[in-house]
Amino acid sequence: MARAATPAITALLAAEIPHEVLRYHHDPLVDSFGDEAVRELAGVGGVEPEQIFKTLVVALPKGLGVAVLPVGYQLSLKAAAAALGVPKATMAERAAAERSTGYVAGGISPFGQRKRLPTVVDSSALLWDRVLCSAGKRGWDVAVHPQDLIKLTGAVTADILAT
Repeated sequence: MARAATPAITALLAAEIPHEVLRYHHDPLVDSFGDEAVRELAGVGGVEPEQIFKTLVVALPKGLGVAVLPVGYQLSLKAAAAALGVPKATMAERAAAERSTGYVAGGISPFGQRKRLPTVVDSSALLWDRVLCSAGKRGWDVAVHPQDLIKLTGAVTADILAT
């Protein structure tokens, strides 16, 4: 198999998961990566903003975890901790998140991380026939069926949006 552009795409290909890579122009001056993805991708091919998910790395009492949720919402750290079976979660430091996943902030994908981390996907993903998340590079997203996202990452699903 030819080398894929990112470890995320390599993981999807290796697992034979149907996916579509969507690229958009990433402005290097923008540091609100999820908002940029929504601006660039919402409305393209019928994509709704709520289908575009972000990947956040959280610090757990013993290591790191991943929360995948729609870009336009904030994460409930309490709900994420409960879903991952720990008493507490905080946002991971950027350097720790990048080191653990092998991706740079703004391009952290739930797929193809250096080490598989405990993952929770917001249950709203199940409302869609496909969701978009980072393909492992700023300006690249990948569309997958939510069940494939859950299966490949070994995720649990839970309501993890802050109210």
